[in-house]
Amino acid sequence: MSDNKNTIIPADPWHSLAQFTPARIALGRAGMSLTTRACLEFSHAHALARDAVNIPLDFAGLAQRLSAQGHQALSLQTQAENQRMYLQRPDLGRLLNASAMACLQRNANRPADAVVVVADGLSSKAIAHHAEPFLDLLLPELKANAYALPPVCLVKHGRVAVGDAVAEYYAARLCIVLVGERPGLSSPDSMGIYFTYRAKPGVSTDADRNCISNIHSKGLSYEQALKKLLFLLNEAEKLQLSGVSLKDETTDAALDNQQQANFLLD
Repeated sequence: MSDNKNTIIPADPWHSLAQFTPARIALGRAGMSLTTRACLEFSHAHALARDAVNIPLDFAGLAQRLSAQGHQALSLQTQAENQRMYLQRPDLGRLLNASAMACLQRNANRPADAVVVVADGLSSKAIAHHAEPFLDLLLPELKANAYALPPVCLVKHGRVAVGDAVAEYYAARLCIVLVGERPGLSSPDSMGIYFTYRAKPGVSTDADRNCISNIHSKGLSYEQALKKLLFLLNEAEKLQLSGVSLKDETTDAALDNQQQANFLLD
């Protein structure tokens, strides 16, 4: 009720729904415009998304932390020489530069079963926040299943398809790429995982890949993502393929319970 006791302010039914989604609903209004709070929150979210794209990833620090955990790493770069070129020329983010190819030639002295590539993509924040803890789960699992692994390849200004070139150097059956996803206004640090069986540069397409998306604090957990990836790896080995012909058939009890308790169906 307002200061004028004769005026009743009706309750906004959207307010109770805001707890179920990070989407921008129940923002309120001041006249014909959004409230000051809503405008400031939007500007803040937009700034975080821009920072995720433009702030460079500390690859040296990431390599040191991985080394401290017992994981070897190689630092590589694509033909996109800077962030501006990377954004304007997606094709260059799929190609390794000369020094990266020379580095792989020196180190790819024996075949590997799987390669793990980490690329900054369109969100350095995603890789800074999530790559290391996810690798701490993934790499021991791969080694426990007797996969021969080369050093983790950290690729600056890399896009998903750059993993194909790395896989070719190691003659690897399995290519796993961790990449920062295009930031949204509610998830500036979302990481994605792309998996390709028998990746070939210039041959493999998006239809040949499986994607596990939205890995962040309010999205898919590391454990859920790992479960999905290990399922895809096992099925790919059986069927000798990946992509649209390989379906993710994993289930999650917590997610199933959420679906059964959907408030929209009550």
